[in-house]
Formats: sequence, C-alpha cells, structure tokens
Amino acid sequence: MRGQHRRGSGVLSSVFLCLLFAISHIEVAAQEVVSSSKLAKSIDDIDESIILLKSLVENTGTTTEADAEALVFRLDQRIIRLVADIAKLTRHISALPEDDPDRRLLQERVPGDLSKADQVLIQRIQQLDERIETNNERYKNAAEVEKYALQAHGNGLETLRLGFYSSLVELIESREVIGLSAAVLRQKTSTLLYQYAETISARIELYTTTLREMDSRLALDANNTGVQGAANEIKIALAVEVRRLESLLKLMVRIEIDTVVYRSVLLRESSGVSLRLFDPEALRQTLEDSWGSVSDAVSRSLPDIFLKLLAFVVILIAFRALSQLVKRVVSSALIKSGAEFSTLLKDVLISVSGASVMMLGILVALSQVGISLGPALAGLGVAGFIVGFALQDTLGNFAAGGMILFYRPYDVDDFVEVAGTIGLVKKMTLVSTTINTFDNQTLIIPNSKIWGDVIKNVTAQKTRRVDLEFGVSYSDDLEKTERVLREIVESHEKVLTDPAPNIRLHTLGDSSVNFVVRPWTKTPDYWEVYWDITREVKMRFDREGISIPFPQRDVHFYKQDS
Repeated sequence: MRGQHRRGSGVLSSVFLCLLFAISHIEVAAQEVVSSSKLAKSIDDIDESIILLKSLVENTGTTTEADAEALVFRLDQRIIRLVADIAKLTRHISALPEDDPDRRLLQERVPGDLSKADQVLIQRIQQLDERIETNNERYKNAAEVEKYALQAHGNGLETLRLGFYSSLVELIESREVIGLSAAVLRQKTSTLLYQYAETISARIELYTTTLREMDSRLALDANNTGVQGAANEIKIALAVEVRRLESLLKLMVRIEIDTVVYRSVLLRESSGVSLRLFDPEALRQTLEDSWGSVSDAVSRSLPDIFLKLLAFVVILIAFRALSQLVKRVVSSALIKSGAEFSTLLKDVLISVSGASVMMLGILVALSQVGISLGPALAGLGVAGFIVGFALQDTLGNFAAGGMILFYRPYDVDDFVEVAGTIGLVKKMTLVSTTINTFDNQTLIIPNSKIWGDVIKNVTAQKTRRVDLEFGVSYSDDLEKTERVLREIVESHEKVLTDPAPNIRLHTLGDSSVNFVVRPWTKTPDYWEVYWDITREVKMRFDREGISIPFPQRDVHFYKQDS
C-alpha cells in the first residue's frame, strides 16, 4: 500500500503541478481584464497555494500509511475544485467579445491545459477504483468495530468518484464552450457513467429485493432483533445508493445521455426523488416494469390466492351456520331453564353467543389468508379507543342499558312511566327502549334518559289495589250505603278475597259524605274491575234511592231597614 502511494505521488507531482501552473496562468490572464490590484492579489494567492500543494505532494510518500491515504484523499478534493475553476474560467472566456485580445490569448493557452486536466482525472479515477477495491477487501476481513469506519471511508471514496465524474462533465462543457472537440472525452465519460449507473441500479434492485424478503420474515416474527437490525442497515445503504444515482443522473443529463431506464428505477423507489428527473417516458417505463413484475407475481401465486380465498369463504359460511345453531341452542336452553330472565337479557345472551362464534370464525378465516392476528387485534384496540371517545353519548346509553339489564326495573309488555312518558314497553335494547303510548304513538327513549330518572313500573306486581271514592247525601242512610257498596264489591268475580277489600266512611265533605272503596285484583284485571264497580255503584244507588250529591251552595239575603 505504501509503495502504491509513492508511485502514485510521483506521477501526480508532475501532472498535478503542471495543472496548477496552467491554472495560475489562466487566473492571471482572467484577472488582467478586471484590475491590476486584484491581479496582484490573485497571483500572490496562487503562488502560496502552489507552494503548499507542492509540499503536500512531496510528503505523500514519506508519511504513514494512514496519513498518506488522508493526503491522497485531500489531493483528490483539490483536483476536483481546480477543474471546477477551469470550467468557471472557460465560461468567463466565452463571455468576452470575439475581438478582445485577452480572449485570443486565453484561447491559445487553454487547449493544452484542458488536455492535461483530462489525463489527471482519468488517472485519478483509475487509482480511485483500486483504493475502493482495497477498502472493500479490508471491510470483508475487518472486525465488527472497524467495519463502521471502513464503511464511512468507502462512502467518502464513492463521493470522490462522483466528484471526478462531475469534473469530466465540466471539462466536456468547457471544451465545447470555447469551440474545441470533446468527442473522445465524451465517449470515455459516457462509458464510465453508464457503467456506474448500471452498478448503482443493480445495488438498488438487490437491496429492494432483500428488504422485501426481510419484511416477510418480520411479519412472521416481529421480535427478531437480528433481522430488524439487518433491515435497518440495508435501508440506510439503499438510501445512500438512491442519492448517488440521483446525482449521477444529473451528470448524465448534462451531456445528453439517455437516462429513462435509470429514472424508472428511482421512480419505483419513490422516496426522496426529485420530480424534475422524471418525464412521461420514464413513467411509462416504470409502469411497464411494474406491470410485468405484478403479472409474473400474480401468475405464480394465483393458485395459492384462489385456495386461500376459497378457504376464507368456506370458513365464514361454516362459522355463520355454527353461529345460528349456537343462538338456537342458547334460546332453547333459556326457555327450558325456567328462570325468570328479562327479554332484554335473553336477547343479549343470544346475540352475544352468536356474535362470539362469528368473530372467532372471522379471526380464523383471516389467519388462513396470511393476516397476522396480533397487529389486527392491536389495531382494533386503538380503533375501539377512538370510536369510544367519539361516541361517548352512545356508550352512555349502552352503560345505562347494562344497568337496566342487570337490575330489571321493567320488561317488555310492562306498563311504565319513565322520562315523563306513560305507555307499554314494546322493545328493549342496550341502547334504547321503545314505548307505545295508549293513543298508539311510538316513542324511542335513550336508556341514559330512563336510568337517570324515576322509573314507575305499574305492572311490576301481580296484584293491584283499585282505589275508588263515592259520595252520598247527608240525608241518606249510611249503614245501607255501606252494605250496598260491600255487596257490589264482593259480587264481582275478579275482586280478590285476599287481601280483603276495604270499605270505609272516609270524609265528611262540603256537599257529601264520602266512602272509600279499595278492592284488590290481579294486575291485568285492574281497569276492568275499576270500570265495572263504578258503573254498578251508579246503577245500584239509583235503584236503592241513594243519591249522589253534586256541590251545593246556600245563599242568604239580608234585608236592611232604610
């Protein structure tokens, strides 16, 4: 390695210094058209730079191997910058008027300088290839700790390669600007750029394919840290190669090289790629390549896909039938158990049993088509949290429905008074209760409105007391009236003997003597007993000559003597 650096430094000394002196003359000529003071300052700066670079070249062969590599790296950077100065000066020369004597002088000086620059660049690129190959060999045999430093060094060398290629492109442009032929240099540069573009594209394709394989493995074993670490390293390398190809394509465009194939590679990556690199042709090429890949993949995996979809459908159909069977079994078991379950509880138990079986079937079916259940369940958990936050009111009704389900304050066909509404319960769910009023209106009341208010269940008990009150005249026989009322009550077939009816003189009103009549009956017979006794009292009082007074008022007139 040391011998290689010494041989390279000897060739470099002669060619490189020649290039430096050429640059100095060009700078002098260019500065003369500006001002004498700036010209003197430029000459001093150039002389100092030449002295320093001479010393740098001479020390390359006498330093240690590590320092020699660093110095050579530094020299490569200085050469790239000097070539950029040449390109800049040639543009200044081409901007001078045709009859300007300074322009003719500079044009006579530049051709030889550009030729020497070509030689330096081609030689440095060849030596750079050897250094990159040597670095790659050292990387293969290095320890794990050294690999990061060698990898960084390799990236720096690749950056130098792009810098040299950029210098070649600038020399081509410089020659053509001042009217010189650049056909040979263009051919050499095009070959180098094509080879490098193919190499980078191959790396990108390889990294992309490898990443897809690693993603497949991680889908089966997400906790495999080794595969995850390797995938991260490849992603970093892929991003580096994509940036290199972007920079290379910009150079290829400058010398009018067709880049459609390589731009389609970048377009397929679609990460960090400048849109100005693309045109309809690149897009068309990308679509054709993608369609070909997709067609091949589909043709290879179509039988497997068909079998998986068939298994998916069959499993769903089987579990749906099983779900219906489980619902029927649960319903039959609830009926045969003899336990007093509410209608809402029965519906919930039947629905939950069927839904549980169906959910299990969906999970089994998804596993058959390759969908991992762990991430799916985690996603459902996150989605459930979001939906729960957005549907707070609905969940409040659901919670109230659960409380109604647990405590059973009413059931279907009960006559209730809830949330300011009186009617018959026709339907119950965990979210709402449907009530039909006596004038046949249907009301759907959220359960949260019901559970947070007073619930009056009129039909919750098996028996009810019928409260009646009748008034008779002060002149009527009270004992006779009480006897008649008792006969009426005891003769009704739907009045219960236990508890015994209660008939008492209750109050002495303004216009009547009031009796309370309180028989007991079964809850479904309440209104029938109420209406029958009221009708029978009026008819018996008329037959027995017992009057039912209406409100009366005595008015007295007093006459005053005038």
